[in-house]
Amino acid sequence: MSTAVLDMSMSLDGYISTPDDFLGGDDGERLHKWAAPESDEVTQQFVTEWNSAGAVLTGRRTAELMDHWGGSHGGMPIFVVSHRPPGPAARWGYPLVTYVTDGIVSAMAQAKAAAEGRDVQVRGANVAQRALEAGVLDEIQIHQIPVLLGRGHRLFELLPAEIELELLRVIDTPAATHLRYRVHR
Repeated sequence: MSTAVLDMSMSLDGYISTPDDFLGGDDGERLHKWAAPESDEVTQQFVTEWNSAGAVLTGRRTAELMDHWGGSHGGMPIFVVSHRPPGPAARWGYPLVTYVTDGIVSAMAQAKAAAEGRDVQVRGANVAQRALEAGVLDEIQIHQIPVLLGRGHRLFELLPAEIELELLRVIDTPAATHLRYRVHR
């Protein structure tokens, strides 16, 4: 059975991007430098996990900021939760992108079916918050970066209630502390 995993880099003070949507810092990539291709063995372990996933679930804002990952997130189908139909690029130019307008539960079910037993990577703060609220997010993996951004978009700004987590794994490296949790329902 597929596992829905939120996988995000985050500053120590809880931010996933700056106010202007750069991904942490003036150069826009501060929060992701730990995952550079020439990185260590630990990073390669995460790259292997990402590449073995079967689908991506994201919100419209994240999908559009990332230009729908060029229509294919490493060959994986992309499911976008939205209240509106897709724009022209996603509608005609990206055959692996599916917009789901009937809610997060339906979108997750479609993503898990497409993943065929592999993980579903969840991308974006809003969709993660909605998935937690609906009870369809299984795990959270945070790559906590040793920086305080002090401003921007928080990963868990709005939650429906207190959510209990079970720690599954901690990997500490100089560039990031990697935390993986199971969401208790």
